[in-house]
Amino acid sequence: MEFAFDATFFAFVGLVLFLALVVYLKVPGMMARSLDDRADQIRNELAEAKRLREEAQHLLAEYQRKRKEAEAEAAHIVAAAEREAEMLTAEAKKKTEEFVANRTALSEQKIKQAEVEAMKAVRSAAVDLAIAAAETVLAKRADAKVQSELFGNAVGQVKTRLN
Repeated sequence: MEFAFDATFFAFVGLVLFLALVVYLKVPGMMARSLDDRADQIRNELAEAKRLREEAQHLLAEYQRKRKEAEAEAAHIVAAAEREAEMLTAEAKKKTEEFVANRTALSEQKIKQAEVEAMKAVRSAAVDLAIAAAETVLAKRADAKVQSELFGNAVGQVKTRLN
């Protein structure tokens, strides 16, 4: 049997030597360790990503809760403002009505006072006119003796009222 050393044999020997060198240098262990380290790193990154995701979900839930609280508070503030506006409107309306009523009463009082003063003025004018007419009639009808008696009576009445 003749053994021929051809290219296939040398390729096979080269392959066996290469594999022996790889095993001798512990390349499969280094590769396995490298892959294990990479797997651990990926596992850690996944755990960190999961933790960050849970934290983000927690923050999202907290912000949604705060937003709902803020919306509820805003609705409460708006409702309170509306109630206050209604109250102020009612108060303003009441004050306006009171102001108008007071002005109306004051105007009516001034009108009544003007009527009273007008009546006094008319009476005073009527009295003055009656006195003037009485003087004219008495002057025409009364002589000096009657005038003197009337004057004396009037002076006597004034003296008795003063005492």
